[in-house]
Amino acid sequence: MSAISYRRPDEEVRSLPGDLRLNRRWITDGLLAVFMSAMLVLMISLPGEETIPYHFLFLSLTIVYGFRVWPMWPTILVALAVTGATGWVLGDRVVSGVIDNAELAEVPLMPALFVAMVWHARRRAEAQRQVERMADQRRASLEREREFLRDASHAIRTPITIARGHLELAGDAAVVHGVRLHVDVALRQLDRMSALSNRLLALARLDAGEELNRRPTDVAALVAELGRNWTANTDRVWLVGCGPTGQVRIDPDWIELALDAIVENAVHFTTSGDTIRIGCTSAPGLTSITVDDSGPGIDPEDLPFVFDRFWHRRPENGPMGSGLGLPMARAIAEAHGGALTAGTGPSGGASIVLSIPRSR
Repeated sequence: MSAISYRRPDEEVRSLPGDLRLNRRWITDGLLAVFMSAMLVLMISLPGEETIPYHFLFLSLTIVYGFRVWPMWPTILVALAVTGATGWVLGDRVVSGVIDNAELAEVPLMPALFVAMVWHARRRAEAQRQVERMADQRRASLEREREFLRDASHAIRTPITIARGHLELAGDAAVVHGVRLHVDVALRQLDRMSALSNRLLALARLDAGEELNRRPTDVAALVAELGRNWTANTDRVWLVGCGPTGQVRIDPDWIELALDAIVENAVHFTTSGDTIRIGCTSAPGLTSITVDDSGPGIDPEDLPFVFDRFWHRRPENGPMGSGLGLPMARAIAEAHGGALTAGTGPSGGASIVLSIPRSR
């Protein structure tokens, strides 16, 4: 990108206060007027040396216009005034015999170069305005999408909670076996919708750039607590263990949410008796948390898509997920400046690694 930036006539650096922008504009124009007036005085007071200040005069005008595009009519008036004043001085010197007639070629040449600069600068300014309009439209569209995700996620949660309450009451009542099967199916789908709503809301918050509440956290202790929570609820074989990781500056709530999604994915793709291993390691500048399982693993053709939103790998026996767990975990890792990768573990199943840089 060019170091010279072209701005609209009414635009200066947006981050500056209004009064300071106005002052900078007037100071720049004032200094240019003083310099051009000085060059014109030198043209008049230095017979035979007119072309040197003449060139400096048009050079200063061209350079300043390149940095800040003026409105059309002031530009035309300034160009005509400068061309008329300098042309009068050069013409008078030709008539007086001080300079040759060939010097009059400068009168149309230098204004023509300035006009060429005006044309290119205004084209660049118009292109810049179009880019800014497109960027504003894109930002507005993204913000509307985020607001929709937030609103939809909140709106979905209330009817899910109400419906789940009624279905749980029906499931506890003395109902025939066929009806209970339908209730169980409905409850599983409500669980899936609840997870979908929660993760949509989390992604909307991350996409909106929500600031993380980073604080020194013992990652090994966080993983141990996660393991205790999961081992109490599933019939898998759990191997949970970490070496010393020390304190890492992370947002533990978000990292726990990401790890829950990764472990849930491992549970979905394993069956009773399969092994799930959760471990963590530390290296200079990096802490990694790994979740391996002994399930069927990830097909190499599916690896490029496992972190795409709403992309599903259908489990052989488990329930269908929301399609947002791993994408949400990756967004959390990236919000921490880290990464989430997928591959094949030591036992042939899936291996998901969440890596977080260790901040000083």
